[in-house]
Amino acid sequence: MLVTLSELLKDAKEKKYAVGAFNTPNFETLRAVIAAAEELNAPVIISHAEVHENLIPMEAIGPVMLQFAQQAKVPVCVHLDHGATFEACVKAMRLGFTSVMYDGSAKSFEDNVNETSEIVKIAHALGVSVEAELGHIFTSAVGGGEGRGPLGEENFDSLDDAYTNPEMAKEFVERTNVDALAIAFGTTHGVYLKEPKLDLNRITQIKEKIDIPFVMHGGSGLSEKEYQQAIHNGITKINYYTYSALAGGKAVQEYIAEKEKNNEAVFFHDIALAAQEAIKEDVKKVMKIFLNK
Repeated sequence: MLVTLSELLKDAKEKKYAVGAFNTPNFETLRAVIAAAEELNAPVIISHAEVHENLIPMEAIGPVMLQFAQQAKVPVCVHLDHGATFEACVKAMRLGFTSVMYDGSAKSFEDNVNETSEIVKIAHALGVSVEAELGHIFTSAVGGGEGRGPLGEENFDSLDDAYTNPEMAKEFVERTNVDALAIAFGTTHGVYLKEPKLDLNRITQIKEKIDIPFVMHGGSGLSEKEYQQAIHNGITKINYYTYSALAGGKAVQEYIAEKEKNNEAVFFHDIALAAQEAIKEDVKKVMKIFLNK
């Protein structure tokens, strides 16, 4: 069942859980995520990140994502992740995506406000939800495939400069009318090369200023306790990709090693299925945490 981001996050916000958002840059990952959601009877967000255009263009994977969403037994939002351009957001809306993220976080506050506002006007006229980002999500040098990487602590005079400012968040939301806001509090796109310095209390501080759904980017690799505390404080959407992709890669390595040990042929379609099953199980594991199951 195809739904908007606003519909999914309204329920999550009221019932204190988070909806997982998973990038699906190929057919196997898409099948894995939808299967995981249906097995758990859970809502889900399937995303196409603009930086994954080198893997598959939006116009190729988008219609497939929409077909899977429409036929799914659970509510599914089809989302553009990290749309860096006006053109990408409009293309997604024309294809039928029910949500777009416009990422102007690298620009000045005023440019981010003005450009996001224009996207919101168009999207809301079409019944499409909009997510924006304020603050800076760090990007690892390893596998940070959905952000503009690498961006680390060394790029800022202090961590406070990188994290989302509560007062600025309030002004940003009031001026743009976005449906959800991705906030920065220490998470990282890609593989964690060291222990993250999370400021989970910042979520609460921002929530005291504005009461809309908040999004965690760089959601892979945290502990169950960290996920649950973030959700308790106000996170309702968690982007998760890197560690599920790693799970798929590991399954392929193990499959090939086993075949070579037995001197058996390796067929590509079997490799794809091995990765798909591993990704599904990894997605199910984190979805249970997000849903407090």
